Amino acid sequence: MAINKYLTFFLAFGFVCSVSNSFAQKRTGNNHNPVFEGWYADPEGIVFGDEYWIYPTYSAPYNDQVFMDAFSSKDLVTWEKHERIIDTTEVKWAWRAMWAPAIIEKDGKYFLFFAANDIQSDEEEGGIGVGVADTPGGPYKDYLGKPLIDKFYNGAQPIDQFVFHDKDGQYYMIFGGWRHCNIVKMKDDFTGFVPFEDGETFKEITPEGYVEGPFMFIRNGKYYFMWSEGGWTGPDYSVAYAIADSPFGPFERVGKILKQDPDVATGAGHHSVIHVPGTDEYYIVYHRRPLGETDGNHRETCIDRMYFDDEGFIKPVKITFEGVQARPIK
Repeated sequence: MAINKYLTFFLAFGFVCSVSNSFAQKRTGNNHNPVFEGWYADPEGIVFGDEYWIYPTYSAPYNDQVFMDAFSSKDLVTWEKHERIIDTTEVKWAWRAMWAPAIIEKDGKYFLFFAANDIQSDEEEGGIGVGVADTPGGPYKDYLGKPLIDKFYNGAQPIDQFVFHDKDGQYYMIFGGWRHCNIVKMKDDFTGFVPFEDGETFKEITPEGYVEGPFMFIRNGKYYFMWSEGGWTGPDYSVAYAIADSPFGPFERVGKILKQDPDVATGAGHHSVIHVPGTDEYYIVYHRRPLGETDGNHRETCIDRMYFDDEGFIKPVKITFEGVQARPIK
């Protein structure tokens, strides 16, 4: 009996060590995905000066999503955590579900856009807010003291905002959940919006398959519009895209470029794109769920390289444990 008891203990101990070592192998050496510890999702990646920054959602039950952290790196591999750059003690109207931050620098100030409260109707308090700080790592103060957008327009839930700086200097916000996406022209001080020439303020640009998580960038004069498809808690969450000649489209869906890999992870979606200044190097920053993980909030932030073919189409991204190699900004 005693021998069996000790044998069982050592076998169990060996199994735990094996699992632990297997996990460690995915986080050491040349394996850089996920890029930092913890459950984080909806990452917004950006370059400020000679540093990379990632602003993610703290991935937890809605009532626990009351703050946001940020991460900075000189090389895309080693990351420094900046804790609680904004929280609901500063944003009095927000009480839960602080989601999907977007960040932009303008005139020496850093503006952090976020959604809060997961409102389901125009009668509820919440929507898209703005924080402002003097440094990328905050702390961020509530810029308006109220939401910037607190209503549904064209059927779009006011979440998942992205601020796009066009080549003519104009700033736009692209946002929306519930399978609808709007674009709005922002005032210079980010306190509101300017109507378009046709008198419309909230212009719908929803492409086929769109669910949420919009992102836009310009390459070789073309506007690449990207979004997430599928349900965020499911394995088939993914990213698709379209290309157009203006930020207003029309956007005809090209296809998916990011999705699950049964050998790596599931639920790969809600992304952003980092462009290394002065190069044609692009990196996709996204979240995914570890294999076998059933908790919808257990999502990790990862980075992989994104390539284009000779015609300018985005090649399907291979999600990896290896991630990317060190890439300082020169």
